[in-house]
Amino acid sequence: MDKILPVILAGGSGSRLWPMSRTHLPKQFLSLVGDSTMLQNTVNRLIGIESYPPLFICNEEHRFLVAEQLRQIDREHSGIILEPVGRNTAPAVALAALRAIESGTDPLLLILAADHVIKNTDNFIQAVSTASKFADLDNLITFGIIPHHPETGYGYIKKGELLSKDTFRVDTFVEKPDLAKAQSYLASGDYYWNSGIFLFKASVYLDELKENNPDILNACKLALSEAQSDLDFIRLDTQSFKDCPSDSIDYAVMENTTKAVVVPMDATWSDVGSWSALWEINDKDSDGNVTKGDVITVETNDCLVYSQNKLVSTVGVENLIVVDTKDAVLVTHKDKVQDVKHVVDSLKDSSRSEYLQHREIYRPWGNHDHIAEGDRYHVKKVTVKPGEKTATQIHYHRTEHWIVVSGTAKVTNGDSSYLVSENESTFIPVGAAHSFENPGVIPLELIEVRTGSYLEEDDIVRINDIGEGY
Repeated sequence: MDKILPVILAGGSGSRLWPMSRTHLPKQFLSLVGDSTMLQNTVNRLIGIESYPPLFICNEEHRFLVAEQLRQIDREHSGIILEPVGRNTAPAVALAALRAIESGTDPLLLILAADHVIKNTDNFIQAVSTASKFADLDNLITFGIIPHHPETGYGYIKKGELLSKDTFRVDTFVEKPDLAKAQSYLASGDYYWNSGIFLFKASVYLDELKENNPDILNACKLALSEAQSDLDFIRLDTQSFKDCPSDSIDYAVMENTTKAVVVPMDATWSDVGSWSALWEINDKDSDGNVTKGDVITVETNDCLVYSQNKLVSTVGVENLIVVDTKDAVLVTHKDKVQDVKHVVDSLKDSSRSEYLQHREIYRPWGNHDHIAEGDRYHVKKVTVKPGEKTATQIHYHRTEHWIVVSGTAKVTNGDSSYLVSENESTFIPVGAAHSFENPGVIPLELIEVRTGSYLEEDDIVRINDIGEGY
């Protein structure tokens, strides 16, 4: 399997996992199963496969999250392609395939979502090994998850002609069924859950896309030909990609090709599409509860209780999802988790920020956490990583007071530049160009107090925006 190029699709918003998953920090970048993030788990899962470093496709706003999470686990990559807008999986994979053949090679593309859970890595690797033999013969492989219960939240794949032991031609792709159909699918033994994981040659995918959806292929070729490199990032031509039709791999290619093959996989897989799915995939205590954080349960059964920063206790309840974050709390019955998206829709309609981002916001240089606010003041805790610097900026309606609590800050304040050490502070007047950086080897932590008549984030002029300044 030395010709495999993993392609990790890291887009999506994960709105059904609100309030943990948000637009600016969706589920693939969160630690929902274990200590690593879902994206990091996806990358680490590849260690047993001889392959090139993975190629990533993600939203432009998430570019630094991908790069930083790879840095944290010391993993290389073959590039990070930035989508200016979402256009579903068929165009994303077309971009990866076009990029892969630029050097004259024709690798097998292993298409993976960054937000899936696969607990049995050995079975996953074995399934990829089996699939590679058929992908080498110019087939397009999809991995079918062996179902263990009737599931209405997944699409299904019906197996067709037997090609070899446990490998079949695809007969049909089936939409998400109702419960009665799902029960009949399970009883027949002829159906698998559609995992959204694929393996095929880059050239074969492009040929099939050209045959069935040439508009997608042409738009992707144009967007990539006009792309610009920016550090590790590949920035597509915005207008060309906006003009690309939006479609999934299943609809654009797999349902139309005669080369579709399904390889069964039994690897404790989940796409973690809801809080109940997360409850199912996690280890449980003797009462069937999944807990994370500071949680006390009394006479509580079959619940998932997450706490981000405070004690959460439950008494005499069952089949509930309770999720606490710094700025929001969700309580829902497990049977109603699909309706969490309606909360997110309501937040959007009300122009509230809780659907977009957490109270703690990550930047390439560090993060800042909202502490308190009033009519004429905002207070934040700011952390700057060693060697990093914020953008130089000016505010016309607010002053800022910075108090260093850990480390040393190098401050630019107008025409002056000076150091501020622990337990020292500095004042930034209205209209002064300013920035701060961390010249040390430990994280710089400071408290920022904003005061003034207008404190919103749009009161800012960036002098040298070095990448999502603050």
